[in-house]
Amino acid sequence: MLSENTIEIVKEITPAVAANAETITRRFYERMFDGNPEVKVFFNQAHQHTGGQQKALAGAICAYFTHIDNPTVLMPAVELIAQKHCSLGIKAEHYPIVGKHLLDAIKDVMGEGATEEIISAVAEAYGFLADLFIGREGAIYEEQESTPGGWNGYRAFVVDRKVPESDVVTSFYLKPEDEGPLPPFKPGQYITLRVDHPHTPTSPRNYSLSDRIGEQHYRISVKREEAMMADAPEGLISSHLHDTIEVGHRLQVGPPCGEFTVNPETATGKPIVLLAGGIGITPLMSMAKSIIHSNPEAPIYFVQAARNSKTHAFAEELRTLAQAGTNVQTRVLYDAPLDGDLETGKCDATGFVSTAFLRDWTPYDEADFYFCGPRPFMSSVHASLEELGVDEQRIRYEFFGPRQELEAAPALA
Repeated sequence: MLSENTIEIVKEITPAVAANAETITRRFYERMFDGNPEVKVFFNQAHQHTGGQQKALAGAICAYFTHIDNPTVLMPAVELIAQKHCSLGIKAEHYPIVGKHLLDAIKDVMGEGATEEIISAVAEAYGFLADLFIGREGAIYEEQESTPGGWNGYRAFVVDRKVPESDVVTSFYLKPEDEGPLPPFKPGQYITLRVDHPHTPTSPRNYSLSDRIGEQHYRISVKREEAMMADAPEGLISSHLHDTIEVGHRLQVGPPCGEFTVNPETATGKPIVLLAGGIGITPLMSMAKSIIHSNPEAPIYFVQAARNSKTHAFAEELRTLAQAGTNVQTRVLYDAPLDGDLETGKCDATGFVSTAFLRDWTPYDEADFYFCGPRPFMSSVHASLEELGVDEQRIRYEFFGPRQELEAAPALA
């Protein structure tokens, strides 16, 4: 346990740290990449370029300092981050590297305000949190390896099929090169691809599994990513997968990870609402197919939001879902429909997933909600559910970035 003195000091400095959090995290990454360049392989440099990684870390530090006297509040966040760390292969030996550069960054930014007593308290707080992560991540690694067919690190898979799902999304069906068994996964989880790009070294990438559990393959469905900023390139790995990887090619794959999951066996009586925006449909498709396979009578409301028929992935698969389950209802919304999209039945309506839509179309007063998609979609859905009074215990989502960015946006009426 943390000492009372450390808790008191951390709470006292929290306002000052919060005011300088992004400056501290920017300096932290600069120092770490310069002093220990070997860890750079764990970090997506596109997220460094946009500042997303720095914001996410700043948010995490502020949350930890704010709840330093009640760390149990942070356990869901610890689970999310631990799963992410395991997907990337982060180990116990990496934590001292992070701790050193974080403390040095705080000294750099806070100057004389970072007294020896303060740095000692922050070091103790960091060590306590690091031990939490190391313990949980060790358990995850052990579970992965001990599961029948499971593994740690990377395993060679072969592309068995490559299927276009829309103009921008392609599915890859992957089978182990050693023809050994596949471990089960939880619907909603992701796998990690380590791709040796021919020109640009890059970090591993996470891709949600988009098919149901129990199949003899893993399926990922990848969107060709546009440039995140005007002066940035298109998605390096997504473009490489679309343009270069073909049937028969080998890929290095990490085991399933992630805590945004559903248990198909227990999804029976209570309605489940799945809200998918764009490529966010991938984990939700896995959830829906797995639930219906286990419980064909489960009440599911599946909403898919897409731009138009050109970008709409899994159109036929979603129609099949509606026929496979006796209590499955689906709704497809296009926010930028092409001529004839609505008239020919490619979508059910035009517009966005708004508060009014959720009020009218979903059993919002009793259902569990799962949603995933681009940040504006996520922010709007979260605000709408809050406006409808849906309890946080009934809300689950996959979101990469500081939580406060999700909670700050207004709902669409």
